[in-house]
Amino acid sequence: MSRWFIRVLIILLIIFVIEFYAFQAIKTITKNKTIRYSWLVVSLAVYINFFYVFLTYDRTEGQTSQFQWAVGFMLTVLIPKLVIILVLFGEDIYRWILKLFSAISSNETRPLASRRKFISQLALGLAAIPFASFIYGMIQGKYNYKVLKYQLRFKDLPEAFDGYTITQISDIHSGSFTNKEKIQYGVDLINQQKSDLMLFTGDIINNKAHEMDNWIDVFDKLEAKEGKFSILGNHDYGDYNDWESSAAKAANFEAVKDVHQKIGFDLLCNENRYLEKNGQKIALIGVENWGKGFNQAGDLQRAATGIQKEDFKILMSHDPSHWEYKVKNDDFNYQLTLSGHTHGLQMGIEIPGWIKWSPSKYVYKQWAGLYQEFGRYINVNRGFGYHAFPGRVGIWPEITVIELKKA
Repeated sequence: MSRWFIRVLIILLIIFVIEFYAFQAIKTITKNKTIRYSWLVVSLAVYINFFYVFLTYDRTEGQTSQFQWAVGFMLTVLIPKLVIILVLFGEDIYRWILKLFSAISSNETRPLASRRKFISQLALGLAAIPFASFIYGMIQGKYNYKVLKYQLRFKDLPEAFDGYTITQISDIHSGSFTNKEKIQYGVDLINQQKSDLMLFTGDIINNKAHEMDNWIDVFDKLEAKEGKFSILGNHDYGDYNDWESSAAKAANFEAVKDVHQKIGFDLLCNENRYLEKNGQKIALIGVENWGKGFNQAGDLQRAATGIQKEDFKILMSHDPSHWEYKVKNDDFNYQLTLSGHTHGLQMGIEIPGWIKWSPSKYVYKQWAGLYQEFGRYINVNRGFGYHAFPGRVGIWPEITVIELKKA
């Protein structure tokens, strides 16, 4: 028996357990067969659709829109049921404790049917929150662009760059887009920031260069007073696609790099540029992708060739694990690093000043927003687009504006 078949069986078993347990809530609160059967039919249709799409979609095209929506519906059905299970299982533990206590004390206690019904209603009510959130996230949340502004102070910033503004965008993932009007709104919002510099930190496509064909006339309108620069992300190498030949993959990679030029960005592939203002300068450094467990084409030493240690440096590096494992402890002193990649997993809970959580935090130490160590900063942009899951829940698409100040 193959490993693949065993994995499928395990997944099906887990789904069966989740569905069986969650269905108990429906059985408890209603005897209406139409409601019960509708619950089962909808769930079954979602699972059949997911496995059908997963087994039949064209892997030479990567994650298609059809695949992403199948994933979206799957999560929309499964996540709320996990909430139901959590509540019902907690109530079951309480009942088991009562039974144990009864057995020890010889006092019989019977669980109240009314309490079980109330708990089931509570579970379904709580499950409605993530269900509605996922529906909103797929329809509107992925276009709920947020402009986040930071003011960062540095003692070694040249005086001429005091007040200099940078707009950072990341993770466009154009292969996921379907609504040109909404994307145009996001691009207009970027331009409204009127920053001095615009930096794009990788993943312009999902898999293939042609995914940008219908969006070049949108993104070539991006504006910045003193230039636009970009780097590559892990998806830009075509590593997640089945290719007919290595030559086809290489040709696609060259086409991806050409896309940056078509939309007016200076692509830095382990390269640097000096930015000058009133006779003073800062260094802009762009590395290719370097990720823990991912493509590690990034060469920091090569990218910084010709840069002096005492220069003020802005480093663009797509994956924040690069900062954690290589950059932040480097004696060369990279004062500000700009990354993306994580998307904040496109789902989580963020209430400023109260809570900031996403499953992404269990994979990346720096997973969204601004971090500081050793007097050096990294900003992890939550991404402009979306991938795999065709929506965003609580972790909204981001446009970052950073103002540099002389301390």
